[in-house]
Amino acid sequence: MKFKNIYHKKSVYIILLMVFSCCFKAQTISATGSNWAVTVPSITEAGSNYTGLYESATNQVVLSVSVPLLLGNAKVSVHYEVNPTWHNSLILSAKRTSNGTTLCALCSITGGTAYQTITLTDLELFRIQAVLALASYTGINIQLQLSGVSVTIPATAYQSRIVFTVSPI
Repeated sequence: MKFKNIYHKKSVYIILLMVFSCCFKAQTISATGSNWAVTVPSITEAGSNYTGLYESATNQVVLSVSVPLLLGNAKVSVHYEVNPTWHNSLILSAKRTSNGTTLCALCSITGGTAYQTITLTDLELFRIQAVLALASYTGINIQLQLSGVSVTIPATAYQSRIVFTVSPI
């Protein structure tokens, strides 16, 4: 009899877990876009340096983000990874250039409209607030900026990978 009660309780817990797991999804993020290759003009006069800033298209990266009802609020963070070489004098920055679209009338997206320097550690780019609904945004445009280009940096191809994450606040 005791075995039957334990088995029954475990069965109920497993069924409840299966039912609730389909209703409560984790936050998700996906990014689309193409590689950004900065074209640096040639220097034609001795003693000159490169111009200061290079900007990508305003929709260089397009994000889709979902924040579940139970989470309520989330932050989208960004960092870069060296891939395979990068020079510490080069500075990558990112900003949000659109709010994207959502069906959630009470949800909002805030922050990230000014350039923020991307580092090797996560930096909050913007926040999403979900109010009584699943906040699902598509088409959030991100623009990139490169600065620090100088004749003092060795001439070679530098590459990095930009990583976006979504997490609870």
